[in-house]
Amino acid sequence: MHRFGLPIDKAAVRIFPSGISKHEALDQLTDAIHSVGVITNMESFAHAVRERETVMSTGIGCGVAIPHVRIDGVTRPTVGVGISHEGIEFNTLDNKPVYIVVLFAMPTGSQKEYLGLLAQVMTAMKETGFREELGACQTPEEVARLLNDPALV
Repeated sequence: MHRFGLPIDKAAVRIFPSGISKHEALDQLTDAIHSVGVITNMESFAHAVRERETVMSTGIGCGVAIPHVRIDGVTRPTVGVGISHEGIEFNTLDNKPVYIVVLFAMPTGSQKEYLGLLAQVMTAMKETGFREELGACQTPEEVARLLNDPALV
């Protein structure tokens, strides 16, 4: 069992540099997920991620954003995770910076699986201690280890 319901590949994790914008963070996570090899059309995926954010901010509050897209060209459900130690302006519901970005890449037609993954991520993100531990990670390896450790679920 994995914390977010599926294994997190360290290649799909980014520790964001200082001063990064929301759009730069989303672009970095889009590239990270692409590097895992689950995106067949990078251009349409990147466009869908940007478009989703223009419809409504995915910053849910408590320092967390959960952008998500379901499109053709995603071969299997994948999650990318980005950590900002400074915080990113994300137009959140609580008007506070985002420190953790969890990007879902889902195939079209995966509604049930998508809702299950979203529920698991939301449950994990409600835990202040978990958010703090995840936000303190310094490397992609630390993030992947924390999210993939069955003892921590």
